[in-house]
Amino acid sequence: MQYRRHYYQGANYFFTINLADRSSDLLIKEIETLRNTFKTVKQKQPFHIDTIVILPDHLHMLCTMPNDDAHYSKRIKLIKYYFSYRIAKTERISKSRQKKGERGIWQRRFWEHCIRDELDYRTHIDYIHMNPVKHGYVERGQDWQYSSFHKFVAEGLLPIN
Repeated sequence: MQYRRHYYQGANYFFTINLADRSSDLLIKEIETLRNTFKTVKQKQPFHIDTIVILPDHLHMLCTMPNDDAHYSKRIKLIKYYFSYRIAKTERISKSRQKKGERGIWQRRFWEHCIRDELDYRTHIDYIHMNPVKHGYVERGQDWQYSSFHKFVAEGLLPIN
């Protein structure tokens, strides 16, 4: 059975994007490159990042697609491409990736989930903000600097604790 993605204009989606090497801390080491990558992709293919967390080896984000465009796969592909293009080639590249001219930075696929309702939306926001705690990087979500948690607190959408 082939997995099929569903595309809905203007919808909210939760994404998980992983590095190929899950023991790597590349996303944190290259955080400025990643930030610049997001800026570039958003200029070329607009979308709104509602909430995000960057961990050393993966990221989670909740995004809203434009009302006239649902092609999130294109955006994820561009994020992976521009980030990969902008960093030095130091990763191990498998023979199958070499044959296809690919880098060995990202897992080939990504996880997506279309948000169904307000409860689903809130649940994913909480999941994103608590992910650094889940993985043992910090004891409190507020202590992880690579998270939109701080923006939510500043805007009065979440309490600091």
